[in-house]
Amino acid sequence: QLQLVESGGGSVQPGGSLRLSCTTSTFTLEDYAIGWFRLAPGKEREGVSCIHSEHPRIYYADSVKGRFTISRDNAKNTVYLQMNSLKSEDVGIYYCAADRRRFTTAQNMCLMAEYGMESWGKGTLVIVSS
Repeated sequence: QLQLVESGGGSVQPGGSLRLSCTTSTFTLEDYAIGWFRLAPGKEREGVSCIHSEHPRIYYADSVKGRFTISRDNAKNTVYLQMNSLKSEDVGIYYCAADRRRFTTAQNMCLMAEYGMESWGKGTLVIVSS
């Protein structure tokens, strides 16, 4: 069973930073495309950033481009989402997801999540408030 665990959420003031982590002890993340998605109250789920082995390897939603950075640490079997210059509109539950074969690019993974993922984490809450 593929199990993903997110951590690193919390409450910060606007302009602050958080680093989210996505890890697992049940499979090797390096073999999978990994995506970060968020769900905010009253909004549809949004693909924030995805990382894939095929070029172009990384996708960012326009709403986070230049502020968020996705990265892998294969030695730690972890994918990170560094979030800087956080805004109130970044509030939400952040989920990571993994899939090995369904998506051909990082952009496809982030924009076509409704087609399903092999695994979803349970989410971590991000609050941005003064």
